[in-house]
Amino acid sequence: MKLRAVLFDMDGTLLDTAPDFIAICQAMREARGLPPVDEQRVREVISGGARAMVSATFALLPDAAEFEALRLEFLERYQAGCAVHTRPFDGMEQLLADIEHAHLPWGVVTNKPVRFAEPIMQQLGLAQRSKVLVCPDHVTRSKPDPEMLLLACQQLGLPPQSVLFIGDDLRDIEAGRAAGTRTAAVRFGYIHPYDNPGHWGADVVVDTPQQLRRVLDQALCGC
Repeated sequence: MKLRAVLFDMDGTLLDTAPDFIAICQAMREARGLPPVDEQRVREVISGGARAMVSATFALLPDAAEFEALRLEFLERYQAGCAVHTRPFDGMEQLLADIEHAHLPWGVVTNKPVRFAEPIMQQLGLAQRSKVLVCPDHVTRSKPDPEMLLLACQQLGLPPQSVLFIGDDLRDIEAGRAAGTRTAAVRFGYIHPYDNPGHWGADVVVDTPQQLRRVLDQALCGC
């Protein structure tokens, strides 16, 4: 079956959101008179969400007495500045243009709550171009459960087999496989150094958005 739509994970796949997360972590440390945290330490745990980033920033376990207050502050700061430094990865704008030129709908399926995801898409001028945006708020079970992807395919009016889902985390690939979509894992996302996308079972693994273009070309011709 030829490719008829493309779905992206947001953080670490479509968008480089790390600079905003890192800026917030540094600001929180500076407010407490602490030296900057190693940026790579934060980048490696972004897929784990606010808990993982707060834990890495302050070397705290989630059961620490002060942890919840730090997590809530992190989320408040992110709500106020979630699209200051965030941008599409290099080459992603051209990929989106190519997808649109091929008259393929594209969308985003992310575990990021809608209160963050929608403003980011709007401020980057992507909301009016994307055909679907599915967040945890829209379902009962998030990735790696297939529910989010099945909802996106339903909204597109397409069978999952005709859709490519692209992500930078094992749960993305697990969700895609369970939903019946084609899957592509990207190495340029927020991947822990001990993790290996080649072991996730994706249909294809790529190093750059430019390589995704070749994957799309093959899928469009049914190869």
